[in-house]
Amino acid sequence: MTTTAQTFLAQRVLGAKPSATKEMTRLANQLKRQGKDVIALSQGEPDFPTPEHIREAAKSAIDRNESRYTDVAGTLGLREAVVRKFHRDNGLNYSPDQIQVGCGAKQLLYNALQATIDPGDEVVIPTPAWVSYPEMVLLAGGQPVIVRCGASTGFKITPAQLEEAITSKTKWLMLNSPSNPSGAVYSREELRALGEVLLRHPHVWVMADDIYEKIRYEEAPFATPAAVTPELATRTLTINGVSKAYAMTGWRVGFGAGPLELIKAMNLVQSQSTSHTSSISQAASIAALDGPMGFLDDFVGNFRRRRDNVVGTLRAIEGLTCDLPPGAFYAFPGCHGLLGSRDPSGSLIATDTDLAMYILRTAGVAVVPGTAFELPGHFRVSYAASDADLQEAMNRIATACSELR
Repeated sequence: MTTTAQTFLAQRVLGAKPSATKEMTRLANQLKRQGKDVIALSQGEPDFPTPEHIREAAKSAIDRNESRYTDVAGTLGLREAVVRKFHRDNGLNYSPDQIQVGCGAKQLLYNALQATIDPGDEVVIPTPAWVSYPEMVLLAGGQPVIVRCGASTGFKITPAQLEEAITSKTKWLMLNSPSNPSGAVYSREELRALGEVLLRHPHVWVMADDIYEKIRYEEAPFATPAAVTPELATRTLTINGVSKAYAMTGWRVGFGAGPLELIKAMNLVQSQSTSHTSSISQAASIAALDGPMGFLDDFVGNFRRRRDNVVGTLRAIEGLTCDLPPGAFYAFPGCHGLLGSRDPSGSLIATDTDLAMYILRTAGVAVVPGTAFELPGHFRVSYAASDADLQEAMNRIATACSELR
């Protein structure tokens, strides 16, 4: 029998989907190369420059020739800075041995799943959720258990939903706050209520993805599961990084803290994949975590203004609804009112994917359909873009939607 790529590749790879956010960005870039005027609001990446003191720290590390291999878990200097960050910001106490540094928060999530999931294990994922969560579970041989959480619950899982989703096979609950794509933020009280459920199920661990921690628009202090419910700390992995808050997406530095045996297992996985992230990026990240934070007020202030403008425009479009997100830099409008309409050529807009592709083709704006985040009937708009691009993009989306019949 002739071997083809289809028969040669592993079933777990064939069953996984590519990142929808990356795919929409790829399509936008393809249209740009063809000479089309396209505004990409499909990727979550701050448009601000990395703060100067962080860039200078990287240059100094280059001048000191810090260009050698580091420990798999990350340099001791960076892990100590992460320890200080968790203590200072979150009231969590770890030793450097309980810290792993990887190539972005994404690798920490991947390492943890690869280190803990056996075939048939289940992972509870409240949705809308980042597009990579279910796919990473599948690639680890596990089964994602999708719990859909709509606007009626603020796009957040309730204790009753969590209780219903847990089975004897459940290994993890994945929580993301502030959330990609909805911007939802779990309060201390909400996390404590979820913690009470988890205390009744000691076989379930918590993977807390806090990467958007610093990008919040309300005065309430940030809450994270291991701090809110200390009894869960011995089975909680808390993940964060420098990508979003410090405008360092391309530097590829994420970090996580958890029980020592889990971190050791994650280090084993990482030792056989990437080894470690860039030594220069690690040096820069020490400056990020230990340095001045005044720039954050400017970042968040700009994001807040953009959020208000974008949400205001979306709310004014007939057929769309849009909650005001309390965190992150995404709007997640509902588009049920436009589904079933037809575009000027007569083509049916049956799904949120149809709508996203229509907006890309006719308005030249790349957004991501809610189906990619496991909550159909919505689409995601990133407002981590310039004011001028956002204003133009919103005008184009409003015009395109007004032409649907």
